[in-house]
Amino acid sequence: MKYYLVIPAHNEEEFISLTLASLISQTLLPKKVVIVNDNSTDRTAEIVQAFAKEHPYISLVEKKSSAIHLPGSKVIQAFQTGFETLDEDYDVIVKLDADLIFPLNYFETITKHFQSDEKIGMVGGFCYIEKNGEWVLENLTDKDHIRGALKAYRKETFKQIGGLRPQMGWDTVDELLCKFYNWKVVTDESLKVKHLKPTGANYNKTARYKQGEAFYTLGYGFWITAIASAKLAMMKKKPLLFFDYIQGFLKAKSEKKPLLVNEEQAQFIRRYRLKKMKEKIISLIRHFEKAYRYHS
Repeated sequence: MKYYLVIPAHNEEEFISLTLASLISQTLLPKKVVIVNDNSTDRTAEIVQAFAKEHPYISLVEKKSSAIHLPGSKVIQAFQTGFETLDEDYDVIVKLDADLIFPLNYFETITKHFQSDEKIGMVGGFCYIEKNGEWVLENLTDKDHIRGALKAYRKETFKQIGGLRPQMGWDTVDELLCKFYNWKVVTDESLKVKHLKPTGANYNKTARYKQGEAFYTLGYGFWITAIASAKLAMMKKKPLLFFDYIQGFLKAKSEKKPLLVNEEQAQFIRRYRLKKMKEKIISLIRHFEKAYRYHS
């Protein structure tokens, strides 16, 4: 299978050479790698050009944008700039961050998943961050979710979901729409990717409100948003973020922000989220029952 990579990059001189080194060492090489230099003021472009000189399938695209780091919109606009330079001769399109180190068999394994089942629409591994000298799972989401840092899409799936939305929530709505259109989303725990810069390290207060807005535009409704906000705040070990998320949701609702999905899709998403929440509650109850019987 042919796979193309698009990598938005803003001031990534510290990490991008490590990312590119891991990509050119893959057991199955990409056919094309496009790095979008999004208004960098450091040596990002220079480093990419050095790799491109040695590896013709790597190219650099320049983009000018605001230096403000808002999650979602900026990175996906950069992705789109790179994607528009590509032809249609690919089977899998991949959006990557510029601060990752991949195991050498990462993309060979990814493509094998796609080849194993024509209904698999998305595949990804897991991000690990360094803590106290050890690489530990960056535990911000459920294990059936593919992180926005390393999304791989079957071409037909990517087209059916309408590509990527340039706003926060893009890396959730893509998977929900996959499920809406009956595509499978596969995560592979054997694929451990080093994430060199923790998610959200540069986000400001406005960005935190954007998470609540994202919940609104996904069509969650208030109660699903409240549960999702509490869970995410606890996973980040910052309980007060809950109030930022709720404030962002209420602000988006009062401003009647447009949804990322249509009404039929929003209804599906709410049903799906409620179903998953019920499954987790039942699983938790069974866990406590088992523990109670063990200690009785």
